[in-house]
Amino acid sequence: MIRHITGRYLCYDSGAIVIQTEGGIGFRVNIPSYSPLLNAREGDSIEVYTHMQVRDDGMSLYGFPDLEGLKLYEQLITVNGVGPKAGLSIMSLGTASQVKKLIGMRDAAGISKAQGVGKKTAERIILELAEKIGEFDEASISDTDNSSGQRIISGERTEAVLALTTLGYTNKEAEDAIGMVTDEGLSAEEYIKKALRFLM
Repeated sequence: MIRHITGRYLCYDSGAIVIQTEGGIGFRVNIPSYSPLLNAREGDSIEVYTHMQVRDDGMSLYGFPDLEGLKLYEQLITVNGVGPKAGLSIMSLGTASQVKKLIGMRDAAGISKAQGVGKKTAERIILELAEKIGEFDEASISDTDNSSGQRIISGERTEAVLALTTLGYTNKEAEDAIGMVTDEGLSAEEYIKKALRFLM
């Protein structure tokens, strides 16, 4: 099983990054749309901790910048109804610590903001994982994670951030610009158009 890859960032590929090792092998690794790995540029040296899924029709890798993210992801996919893609969608809600807080606070509404995750699945995640992850005081929840300055965002805003990173902006630049758009309920395309005004 492939658990860790170190290599050079080759390119972004539809929700995944391609990492080329010293041996010349390129690994396609699916990552959360909120991952700091998106800040890498072609040729940068990066490392990812990976979960490998093996199925009859092929193998897939899911990658995270640290062990905390990998272990949380692997806890999520043990829950009935949470497959690899849904788990990745939940991990796209924020940093690993932010996702843990959503679960620990039993915030089913927050978890169900992840694409493809309904209320019942969110409640099942809370039921099975809240005690394992631990309790959090409501006062400890904030819009930003103090260790990284990242905001919890989801849905159309997340898609807009991802699209901006593919245009060459860093993850932080994209997040800051999307965060400056005060309108709610817009499509990803509309968020992108408005955010570009702050980036030009």
